[in-house]
Amino acid sequence: MLYLARLPKEIGAFHTMGTNGIVMNRTVLDAVTHGGRSLREINSYVYSTLLHEYLHALGYLDESTVRQLVRDVSLEIFGLDHPATQIALKGPSALFSETLAIDIPSDEADVEVIPDLERSSQKYIS
Repeated sequence: MLYLARLPKEIGAFHTMGTNGIVMNRTVLDAVTHGGRSLREINSYVYSTLLHEYLHALGYLDESTVRQLVRDVSLEIFGLDHPATQIALKGPSALFSETLAIDIPSDEADVEVIPDLERSSQKYIS
């Protein structure tokens, strides 16, 4: 299950151990999607964030191990110059530093469930 929630901008997403849910930060996602970047870069941010949390869901608990796995997978699948790889290597600020530097209010407490995430047949990264 994927949930979108307003969180502090320092938290991109999280997975609670023992659940099948990932909570992605709507505040940061909104900033990234409205920052005037390309769809490829936005999708790369989503890919990197979800891959990171999926690895936690699979039982990889050590943060440095998960970050290295995201780097390894991104580099092998997309190559060095792809935005997803740049995010994996340098963090989201590699592409979105000016967008993420803006003070984003996160006082809303809404949570949205993204239905049928696993059933989606859309290609969301290229």
